[in-house]
Amino acid sequence: MTDSARWTRVDDGRFQVDLLTADYQRHAFTRHSHSTFAIGVVVCGVEQFHYRGALHRAGVGSLAILEPGEPHDGQAADPSGWAYRVFYPPADLVFEDARSVHFAEAIVEDPRTVHLVRSAHEALTAGTDMFAAHSKLTWALAAVVHRHGSRLSGVSGLSARDAAAVRKVTEIRDRLMADLRDAPSLRELAAGVDLSPFHMLRVFRDATGFPPHTWLVLERVCRARDLLAAGVAPAQVASGVGFADQAHLTRWFKRVTGVTPAAFRNAVQDPVRTAA
Repeated sequence: MTDSARWTRVDDGRFQVDLLTADYQRHAFTRHSHSTFAIGVVVCGVEQFHYRGALHRAGVGSLAILEPGEPHDGQAADPSGWAYRVFYPPADLVFEDARSVHFAEAIVEDPRTVHLVRSAHEALTAGTDMFAAHSKLTWALAAVVHRHGSRLSGVSGLSARDAAAVRKVTEIRDRLMADLRDAPSLRELAAGVDLSPFHMLRVFRDATGFPPHTWLVLERVCRARDLLAAGVAPAQVASGVGFADQAHLTRWFKRVTGVTPAAFRNAVQDPVRTAA
């Protein structure tokens, strides 16, 4: 098996969802997280990934359900590689109402739901009948939620200490996001929230799952996705979000998304893949 990957974005003005169709042997995803859910079906081989402190393996027919903001990686479990089909639906596509859904298990074995997810993925990537494809996606996401999710009715209150930590992390994020191209020094970040550099690193990592420098690179990738989707050339994107050059952007972008910036841009810009 040789590595190949295709990104598809479907956007009909009412909903937007990204899809990945990939066959990997050597590719390995760096540790990252998504702002959306990641719901995938393995169709060949075995994938393994670290998620919530444990190593998981997903074989053929397995359904992987990863929640937004949860750090994870991904690679083949053996030299033969793996192939899978993945949805990246935003929360408002997954939730039927204002209540959140929690998925306790990262991998489930459920042939019925796997069939629905794979069928919806195939219909959306084909792009021939978007009304039918959207219907299949709705059925698939409903099955995922109803068969494997649990409702969260509310969020418990934070202690004063936890609330203070959240405020500090928010301040650090805001400072990093102020200019993705020019990150402040570690000491400047720490001084801005009245913490020592070590304490600041620990607080930030505990809250986000990443140290500040890694979080910043992943945010640059996220911003790069937005610019590429808007049609900006990869070379301009690289300098605009703080990567040293286009090669630097390409390395990180592929480690996070599984495709190159040019492939992502072309896929999203392709009018055949966008519902009229």
